[in-house]
Amino acid sequence: MAGHDSGAHPQFTGFQKYFNSYTLIGRRNCVIATYASVAMLILYFKLRPKKQKPAVTEK
Repeated sequence: MAGHDSGAHPQFTGFQKYFNSYTLIGRRNCVIATYASVAMLILYFKLRPKKQKPAVTEK
């Protein structure tokens, strides 16, 4: 029958334990990490200091 194979549970260690494509929690963690990294990039470019030009140039 199609569906979950209850006999074969992947045993992951280290990084793969939290970020894998076999379990629902692993897929959720990948999505959260992707969203967080995109948000951090947006915040970095939005909040970084702007280069300021001199207000008055005397000649």
